[in-house]
Amino acid sequence: MARGMQAERARLVQDALMARDIADQRVLAAVNDVPREAFVAPELAEFAYQDRALPIGLGQTISQPYIVALMAQALELGPDARVLEIGTGSGYGAAILSRLAAEVFTVERHAELALLAHDRLAELGYGNVVVRHGDGGSGWASHAPYDGILVTATTPEIPAAIRDQMSLGGHLIVPVGDQTGPQQLLKLTRMSPDEFDRTSLGSVRFVPLRPGRAGDPRL
Repeated sequence: MARGMQAERARLVQDALMARDIADQRVLAAVNDVPREAFVAPELAEFAYQDRALPIGLGQTISQPYIVALMAQALELGPDARVLEIGTGSGYGAAILSRLAAEVFTVERHAELALLAHDRLAELGYGNVVVRHGDGGSGWASHAPYDGILVTATTPEIPAAIRDQMSLGGHLIVPVGDQTGPQQLLKLTRMSPDEFDRTSLGSVRFVPLRPGRAGDPRL
């Protein structure tokens, strides 16, 4: 079973990522290394290496592998980077980021998903990921600044609290738009304390960024 999954993972990397515009070798290696089947329910494992989003409960999804790779590539992370992820979900994206950066801090507003992701990431050995249950809209200021920030939910406007936690030269990847209307995946690069370069990476579809509740004391 494990060997078959590895072969499917390699095909996904070849057909869905390399055949398109994912060229960063570290990102390709990360996707080839992280077992996506471990981040979905057992009954969905057979679909893990289809290039599509899958449900993980509570109205949330594990993102399409291509989008995960596109966002990770756009962060341009070095091995010593510190990264903030808003929207942990199943923990799959954080696992990918853990293979690209030194430290990954990830925030999830659903306590159940945060705890599941925390336990799953620990069990699989992703020791450089720290999971927090809380309001991702305010970022995680105590560990800022971040070389890369990745937001996995759409927002009408980029929250200033998140933007201000970027390091100089750092990158922020965030889907911007209405829940029911067009959304653009934007890349912000901090050029100076008050100047940001903005680039669109294309049209996307994400669930909305919503406020979280008080943090779970177990995380």
